[in-house]
Amino acid sequence: MRMTCEQIAARFEACVTTLNRLPGERSLGYASYWPDIVYTPRELAGQDTRPLRVQATPKEIALMEEALGWIHWVNSAERKLIWLRAYRTPWRVIARETGYPRTSAQRYWQGALTKIAQRLEPMRVCAG
Repeated sequence: MRMTCEQIAARFEACVTTLNRLPGERSLGYASYWPDIVYTPRELAGQDTRPLRVQATPKEIALMEEALGWIHWVNSAERKLIWLRAYRTPWRVIARETGYPRTSAQRYWQGALTKIAQRLEPMRVCAG
């Protein structure tokens, strides 16, 4: 089954979402020696609850790693277009950042996704 350009673009958007769900870096060697603050139940009731951070699942990480492997099949200008669009950057901003006219940026982005789709096709045939 051949992946369409829309499916490939959706995979890169999912890749961005997964990257944002991964835990951040922790610097080793730094510690706080201040005592922990113990709040009373009344103080806890008045505080805002922390937003729940959803962690990435192993399946999402595996799909992300696969999509990251595809990015090496295109040149650096196409990579920039793919990532800017995966972050849902508006085309007007992309055109300003890359120096391409808006319609040309869209065409180059579509061409980069098509290049990836063409590289994926032989893999699908050989795997089956």
